[in-house]
Amino acid sequence: MELTYFSSAFCEPCMQTRAVLAEVERLVPQATVRELDVVRDVAEAEADGIRITPTVIIRDAAGIEVFRATGVPTLAQVLVAAAKAV
Repeated sequence: MELTYFSSAFCEPCMQTRAVLAEVERLVPQATVRELDVVRDVAEAEADGIRITPTVIIRDAAGIEVFRATGVPTLAQVLVAAAKAV
């Protein structure tokens, strides 16, 4: 399962989201977090329809999106979504 995390350099909520996702990686060994900067990774951000940072997208093993959160997600939200993606 992949958690794609779109961030930007001076985004305070992005730092909070990074901490939540680090905890998810610790608790869910099969979770892989991939962080993309909306400035450096413009094409991918546009392809995923990113309009705000932070945005977290969780995809299952088949690459199907099962969860999307804009703003800082809670640990519980991400863990429930991760369980759906397994």
